[in-house]
Amino acid sequence: MNIDVLTLFPEMFQGPINESLLKKAQARGLFSLSVTNIRDFTFDKHKTADDTPYGGGSGMVMKIEPIAAVISKIKNKKPACRQAGSKILLMCPTGQPLTQKKVNELAQEKHLVLLCGHYEGVDERVRELVDEEISIGDYVLTGGEIPAMVLIDAVVRQIPGVVKEKESLENDSFYNDLLDYPSYTKPEEFSDEKVPEVLLSGNHAKIAVWRRIQALKETLQNRPELLARAELTREDNKLLEEILKN
Repeated sequence: MNIDVLTLFPEMFQGPINESLLKKAQARGLFSLSVTNIRDFTFDKHKTADDTPYGGGSGMVMKIEPIAAVISKIKNKKPACRQAGSKILLMCPTGQPLTQKKVNELAQEKHLVLLCGHYEGVDERVRELVDEEISIGDYVLTGGEIPAMVLIDAVVRQIPGVVKEKESLENDSFYNDLLDYPSYTKPEEFSDEKVPEVLLSGNHAKIAVWRRIQALKETLQNRPELLARAELTREDNKLLEEILKN
């Protein structure tokens, strides 16, 4: 997968994208990342990429001309952009929420272009240049750079080979619209709290059932709305009935 990031602050991506799994995935050629400074596509000596809003008001609005110019160059330069599977995404608070389902969809793309909004947002005409708008939550951030990093991390994890253990991915919170089960490691006892005996039993069938029960409990207690869209089996529903009785 190829990922292009369009931003006014390219330096923000130097640290987070070059650590841990993302660094290893790039080194192994599983995905590539290019970060472009939108100011390089401005048309004046001051590299002006924003201006005051028409009609008055506080803050600044990102100009359409440099954004249109950089998107045009990427489309013409990279063959993947000319293919149907390519996506140009605007990271902004008015976009659709980023869910695990959407992450899984985006992980199938060959090329993603992430446009990071900033200040009071982008000129409304920019929306004609993008395929989708994505938000990572109902709160205010300084710009779209951190949301873009979140999306990159979530999507790259789904690329085959990035996470070695496929089972680890499938057990992640939200992967199947359930929260993850509790995990423990050594020591067996700490501050009078012991690891549940079933995890020490070596009985993998019982461990699997215990973990499923815990995942259902966690979801019911902390994010009950997820259960409405989760694909629950008949056994899951039986386990939920038992949980509710207790």
